[in-house]
Amino acid sequence: MDRLKVNIGNLELKNPVMTASGTFGYGTEFTDFIDLSRLGGIFVKGTTLEPRQGNDYPRMAETPSGMLNSVGLQNKGVHYFVSDIYPQIKEYDTNIIVNVSGSTVEDYVKCTEALVGLDKIPAIELNVSCPNVKEGGMAFGTSCASASQVVKAVREVYDKTLIVKLSPNVTDIAEIARAVEAEGADSVSLVNTFLGMAIDAEKRRPKLSTITGGLSGPCIKPIALRMVWQVYQAVKIPIIGMGGISNWKDAIEFILAGSSAIQVGTYNFINPTVSVEIVDGILEYLDRHNIDSIHDLIGNLNC
Repeated sequence: MDRLKVNIGNLELKNPVMTASGTFGYGTEFTDFIDLSRLGGIFVKGTTLEPRQGNDYPRMAETPSGMLNSVGLQNKGVHYFVSDIYPQIKEYDTNIIVNVSGSTVEDYVKCTEALVGLDKIPAIELNVSCPNVKEGGMAFGTSCASASQVVKAVREVYDKTLIVKLSPNVTDIAEIARAVEAEGADSVSLVNTFLGMAIDAEKRRPKLSTITGGLSGPCIKPIALRMVWQVYQAVKIPIIGMGGISNWKDAIEFILAGSSAIQVGTYNFINPTVSVEIVDGILEYLDRHNIDSIHDLIGNLNC
C-alpha cells in the first residue's frame, strides 16, 4: 500500500509501524498472533559481541501506566544469532533490524562486522545507551563526544542503513542527535527508557536487583513526544519515534511531531496484536481526513 510507504535512509518500509527491540523477541514468538508481513519492520532483541546472562532477578517491576526493567541485554551473542537465529527469521516478509549493543567501541565494531554479510538484515540500530566500561560506566549516548565516537567507528565498517537509538537521560537530546548525524547516521530512533526506580515499602527495599532500571510504557509518552519534536527541529535525517505508543492515535501523534516511522514497545506485552491494529488505525485516519500519503503528516503539526 503505497500511501503508507516510508524510507529510512535506503531502507524502504511498507508502512511506518515497527516493533521495538527487547519487546518482540525475534518475531518468532508472535507468529501465532499476527501476520509479521503486515509490519514495516521488526527490531530484534539487543545483540552483543559475547553472550550475556543479564542481571539478577528480580529485573522487572510494574509501575503506574508503565514498567521498569533491568534485564541487562541477556542474549547468546552475535555469532549465535548468525548461526542459529538468522536462518529462522531471514525469510520473514518484513525488514529485520538488529539492535547492536556493546561496552566498548571495539565491541560495537566487531558485533557490526559479524552482521555485515547477512543479506536479509538491511539495517542495524546502535543502542548507545549501553555503559562505556572505559569511561567508568557512563552510557555512550550521554555525551556528544562518546556518541560520535561509536557512530564514526561503526560507519567505517557498515554501509547499510545505520540507525542510532538515543538515550533520553541527557540534558539536550537534540545536541546528541546532531552529533550522530554529523558522523553518518542515516536515522535516529528515540526515545529509549528513562532511568527510574521502584521501592517495596513493606520490605523497605528496591523492587529491582539493580536498584534502578529503565522506565517505559504510556507514562513516558508526553516526554518522548517532546523529545521527538525537538529532534525534528534539529536534524535532517529521518526519526523513528517511540515511547508509550499503545494505539493508532499515539502513533499519529508521534508522526505529527516529526517521526517518519514508529516503534511499538511495552504494549506488545499487553496486546500482542497491537502493531497490526495500529497499521489499520493509521489507514482509517488517512481515509477519514482524505489524506493521500503518510508523508503529508510527518512533522505537520499546527503550532
